[in-house]
Amino acid sequence: MTDAPPPTLDGPSARPASGGVPRQLVVLLHGYGADGNDLIALAPHLAADLPDAVFHAPHAPDACEVMPFGRQWFSFTQYDPEMWRRDAANLVPALDMMGAGADSVAPALNATLDALLAQYGLGADALALVGFSQGTMMALHVALRRATPMAAVVGFSGALPGASALPGAVTARPPITLIHGKQDPVVPFAAMAHAQSALAEAGLTVDTHARPGLEHGIDDAGITIARETLRRAFS
Repeated sequence: MTDAPPPTLDGPSARPASGGVPRQLVVLLHGYGADGNDLIALAPHLAADLPDAVFHAPHAPDACEVMPFGRQWFSFTQYDPEMWRRDAANLVPALDMMGAGADSVAPALNATLDALLAQYGLGADALALVGFSQGTMMALHVALRRATPMAAVVGFSGALPGASALPGAVTARPPITLIHGKQDPVVPFAAMAHAQSALAEAGLTVDTHARPGLEHGIDDAGITIARETLRRAFS
């Protein structure tokens, strides 16, 4: 008896603005308590420089444990969710605990990416992940463990889960861009420096952008950074 293959994830999508055949695939990964309808709103903004890109925003597999209409990639109630906000020294232990959660849902996300690439006849060099908050955690976790590097990862307001296990886990090293509000009250701004350090030690190229005055969100300047990053990655 063999294990059933992991399920693929559905969600909203946007066809290339050019109206032509997709030449790039951008997968948008939403945050905790949202769903794919949240991040698909980025598609028209990013498409300004990517007219041949198709966008998909899969819904996370589980209903959110604290928001009745949202989704979650993995549980946040398995640990004290306030621990990293009370004391910055708790940031690394909290993120290490989240590694197991990211591991648990990675097969479904990988299966979804594989299915989409096959659907459009594209290779890994035509794939990019854009994440927000918990979606950034999943983007980083999955992208570093793929068989072949993708074109780029862009992460807004997120963090790197399971950094202590990273040295023995990395199989791909895509270029990474991280964007984070300096006044973020949800995911501490210090999470960006933690991710940059751990990723650099693992041999990855990381570009970071601090957004003064920004809380837990995505601003126009961040969208511009993401758009230019993806344009360069696909050029």
